Amino acid sequence: MGFKAVKAKILDCLERGDISHEQRGDIDIKNLLAIGQVSASEVAEILGRARGDSYSSSPHHIVDSIDVHVVKTRHAGQEWYIKWYFVDPSSVFISVHH
Repeated sequence: MGFKAVKAKILDCLERGDISHEQRGDIDIKNLLAIGQVSASEVAEILGRARGDSYSSSPHHIVDSIDVHVVKTRHAGQEWYIKWYFVDPSSVFISVHH
C-alpha cells in the first residue's frame, strides 16, 4: 500500500474515531494522543499535510505480517513523530510526539 492509500485510510480512521493505542512505557511522553495532549483532529491535520518523503513503513516487531507506518514531519514549527498500524478497520497508534 502506497503513502496516498495509507494516508487516506488513517485520516478516515481518525475522522471516525476508530483508533486505539498500543500499551507501552513512557506513554505520557511517547503518545500525546493517548493522554489527550493532542486531539484526533490535530493528528489528522498533521498527517493531512505530510508528504511521501516524510513516510516510511516496516514490519511490526512481533507480528511481521502487520505493516507499521511512520511519519516524521514538521508542523506548526515542531517536528512530529507519528507511528501506527492498522488492524482493520481500526488504527492502533504506537507513538504521537514531538
